[in-house]
Amino acid sequence: MSPDLVPPFQLRLYIAGHTERSRAAVANLQRICQTHLAGQYSIEVIDLIETPQRAASDQILAIPTLVRRLPKPIRKIIGDLSNEGRVLVGLNLMPEAAYSS
Repeated sequence: MSPDLVPPFQLRLYIAGHTERSRAAVANLQRICQTHLAGQYSIEVIDLIETPQRAASDQILAIPTLVRRLPKPIRKIIGDLSNEGRVLVGLNLMPEAAYSS
């Protein structure tokens, strides 16, 4: 893939099986990305039930966990990603001061 075709946001979502919480995290992430990063992202979903050894590479201690691989620095968000404001702050798409919980 040529460098200009690499999406600026490379995201990796770690889940465990096809639970309701895992499905919610995937759906929430897809919705947020389509709304705020249209055409500028890639998502890799890693099921730790199927490939538990993958958790070590990103030091995953809880699931679901979203890892923003690019742009640097790497950032992690833990949970089902239902709080859109928190996810946007975590992805550095919204300043923390603009988010009120």
